[in-house]
Amino acid sequence: MKMWEINQLSREEIEQHLEDAIEEYQNLRFQHAMRQLDNPMRLRAIRKDIARFRGVLREMDLGIRKDKAGSES
Repeated sequence: MKMWEINQLSREEIEQHLEDAIEEYQNLRFQHAMRQLDNPMRLRAIRKDIARFRGVLREMDLGIRKDKAGSES
């Protein structure tokens, strides 16, 4: 997921995407261990997405970034 897409999400949506990404990462790691993973680069992409989500959430906690979607309603 690109940063401009993440910037348009509310905090709750980011948290949900983070949970989904962590679950997908665990499934991909299991597939990798069983040698059934078709695209090992997907592991890297998911890790980067998780880092992006956590970074944005941390910035919101510190007050660096505003929750744009949540503040409008």
